[in-house]
Amino acid sequence: MSLKFNHSTTKVQQLADYIRQSITVNEYKVGEKLPSINFLSQKYNVSRDTVFKALTMLKDKGMIDSIQGKNYYVLNQSTHIFLLLDEYTPFKEALYNSLIKKLPESFTVDLWFHQYNESLFNTIVNEACGKYNRYIVMNYDNEIFSEVLKKINKDRLLLIDFGKFDKKDYAYICQDFDESFYRALELLKKELSGYKKLAFVFNKYHKHPQSSKIFFSRFCKDNGFDFEILDEIKETTPIQRNYCYLVIKQTDVVKIVKQARSTNMKMGKDFGLIAYNENPFYEVIGDGVCSISVDFDLMGSLAADFALTGEKIQRYLPTNVYRRNSI
Repeated sequence: MSLKFNHSTTKVQQLADYIRQSITVNEYKVGEKLPSINFLSQKYNVSRDTVFKALTMLKDKGMIDSIQGKNYYVLNQSTHIFLLLDEYTPFKEALYNSLIKKLPESFTVDLWFHQYNESLFNTIVNEACGKYNRYIVMNYDNEIFSEVLKKINKDRLLLIDFGKFDKKDYAYICQDFDESFYRALELLKKELSGYKKLAFVFNKYHKHPQSSKIFFSRFCKDNGFDFEILDEIKETTPIQRNYCYLVIKQTDVVKIVKQARSTNMKMGKDFGLIAYNENPFYEVIGDGVCSISVDFDLMGSLAADFALTGEKIQRYLPTNVYRRNSI
């Protein structure tokens, strides 16, 4: 490990993070004395005051202590968790909250988002290699294992959510966007039978696995439903009476609800609406929006178990139906 200061945050914070990471990887062991303030000041070309403030930050966190303001030593080894998700959504927040709720205070979690940008994903992972006790990563692609992840010790890596690729050597907690999705639709077959057509709103550029379209089409054909796949919902797209819309993007859910209100159409009566991925807001929109989703609270809890024990978990979560009055 080496320390190179940048403009991302203060030198105090960067030095504190560097020393913390050094403790995490056992460069400085519990009970061991840290180098002096003068030594660290000269080594990293920073003021004594910067070093003192950085050490004070670590002391406040309970990681180090000092004897009469001198001779700092390692008191506690924090377990440092790297969490890389694709993008912020309310259900990712549910995952994160469930994760940190289960971890003790001695654990720290650094949260990053790659925004489906492959270059950003690779940069974040490369810079994180060797600095963390555990790595919890939402892969860039559902179909392809990202090569940069091979730089991480496989025993320290947990793959979450995406993963339709060979991952037998890795721990994972994933969802099945195909067969489980089909089975979830089957649970709603009775409610769906009252609609003239099923419309799957799924932009072709969206990173949700495209294979879900195949299994949606298969479900409709197997059960005699008329259907179509819509690339997008625009602000001016008319909502069709007696259609049931299955929607991936939350912004499209909003557009459909707004369009329906503008024409005095009632969700659950004049048309149906099913959202993909549960969201707390779906409980209070209208009389409630039905959703199909894995349990992201459970995903976060299981990820915390991996962070705590390092035991390999290999599990696909079931796809649940959250029935509400929108269908």
